[in-house]
Amino acid sequence: MADHLIRATAADGGIRAVGVITTKAVQEAKERHQLSYVATAALGRAMSSGLLLVSNMKKEGSRVNIKIRGNGPLGGLLVDARLDGTVRGYVGNPRVELPPNQQGKLDVGAAVGRQGYLYVVRDMGYGYPYSSTVELVSGEIGEDIAHYLATSEQTPSALMVGVFADKQGVTVSGGLLLQILPKAAEEPQLAETLESRISQLGSFTSLLRQGKTLTDIFEDLLGDLGLYIFPEIQMVRFHCNCSLERVLGALKMLGVDELEDMIVKDGGAEATCQFCGKTYWANVDHLHGLIEELKAENF
Repeated sequence: MADHLIRATAADGGIRAVGVITTKAVQEAKERHQLSYVATAALGRAMSSGLLLVSNMKKEGSRVNIKIRGNGPLGGLLVDARLDGTVRGYVGNPRVELPPNQQGKLDVGAAVGRQGYLYVVRDMGYGYPYSSTVELVSGEIGEDIAHYLATSEQTPSALMVGVFADKQGVTVSGGLLLQILPKAAEEPQLAETLESRISQLGSFTSLLRQGKTLTDIFEDLLGDLGLYIFPEIQMVRFHCNCSLERVLGALKMLGVDELEDMIVKDGGAEATCQFCGKTYWANVDHLHGLIEELKAENF
């Protein structure tokens, strides 16, 4: 099944639900960055979370950045998710591996670290981006994002994200976001009902491995609460907008002296995109062109 995202409402519009499948996108990230199992799980959860967060933004070009800096050996991670369904990301130490936790699952919390910070930047496509910082609560990413939503955006939320990977690669990956909107926030029974159902549902990856679709999961959770699933299905994919032109723009910022030094010592400049791992080579002609541009600008 192709990666995709769907949206729904329930309880007369008092509940917002978004579900996403990111299996192929996370597999591509795993291959591009040669991620270990635990690094795949961590980055995959963050990629799904980013797509879920950006899904309720309206303006074309909107994006969400999720940055996590914990005290674990993963060395942090960064995800860039966009309203058009594209997502990319990387981790600091892609090859770190840890023993399973007490439940026999990948120990994402230990890899990320229990102490540290979660940074979320929402770029609405106009004006200044909105940024927020919260402390990590577990390093498991899903719980940390839910904590961010409750504290920074003051929206009661439940977030389920998961990745299952084995020797064959990423088998399933995705997430589910449920939010109780202000019009229904004063109904405590609604929150209690959702919390009870989510606790009985099991892990998100286990549901996907059982063959459940996003629609099935929505029906199980909200089917008797006036569930309405929007007909639009948004395709999701790993995509990086890096290019040689962007690399040259970054090199230009180094200045004439540094560029001339690169020509003499290295015969050019090599740059690798952290998000997708693609390598670019700026040759001598490229660098001479940048030098001429800088001298013309300063003339």
